[in-house]
Amino acid sequence: MAREVYVEGRFVSEDQATVSVFDRGLLFGDSIYEVTAVIDGRLIDNDLHLARLERSLGELEIPMPLSPEAIVEVQTQLIARNRLREGVIYLQISRGIADRNFGYAQDIKPTFFAFTQARDIRDTAALREGIRVAIVDDQRWARRDIKTTMLLAQVQAKHAAAQRDCKEAWLVEDGFVTEGASSTAYIVTADNRIVTRANSRAILPGCTRRAVIKVADQLGLTVDQSRFTVEEARNASEAFLTSASSLVTPVIEIAGHAIGDGKPGPVTRLLQKTYLDLALGSPAPVQ
Repeated sequence: MAREVYVEGRFVSEDQATVSVFDRGLLFGDSIYEVTAVIDGRLIDNDLHLARLERSLGELEIPMPLSPEAIVEVQTQLIARNRLREGVIYLQISRGIADRNFGYAQDIKPTFFAFTQARDIRDTAALREGIRVAIVDDQRWARRDIKTTMLLAQVQAKHAAAQRDCKEAWLVEDGFVTEGASSTAYIVTADNRIVTRANSRAILPGCTRRAVIKVADQLGLTVDQSRFTVEEARNASEAFLTSASSLVTPVIEIAGHAIGDGKPGPVTRLLQKTYLDLALGSPAPVQ
């Protein structure tokens, strides 16, 4: 059965969904996106994702196409119409449609579309066994805190990682890890401190990151928001990454170097379980 997707105010079959060739998201990457996980028909951390969506649009001076409440209704309808139990919902908002020109008028109407992707989220080999990550130079633009669709550098980093039999790339600038190509990077030190880079224009302010740091605080774990080097990562007792679609995923090897004993560690396991328990306990299920 074909998926139903949302395009410009209508729910249509995916084979009938179209976006103009003059859309600035297509021509310039002049657009913002968000991805929210769905588990048991529930939207996970969706309030954080919609807040980040609104912030990213504001940074580019693109107006919200709908109110946050109306966007939630679109997401809810997509879950129901596609009978989605587990997977993700993708939202994209571009500046709009105009003949190709670097300059743009202030009154362009934004283009908004959304769709679902069914996939396993909470029971994957990556969550159970951990993953290998590659180290790749960070070649992205300077405003990484804005979640734009300009993802060519991340695509290339992911491709480089895959060629090295790795599931993710950790990006490095000036000797320090910034973040993953599509995730937030963390290490755990010998004294059980969790280290992850502080929010700035150098990284995307991860929604799952924010939720996991809150969980760590509730568990009495120390979170040190500071930079760490590749060498510090290799010498860590544990490492993990977070994102909406990967939750809390153990990292067992970095650039061919085993982390700890090469297995998911106890701090990572505790965060995995507690985060998911709390996430599923708070949102109301979509009927």
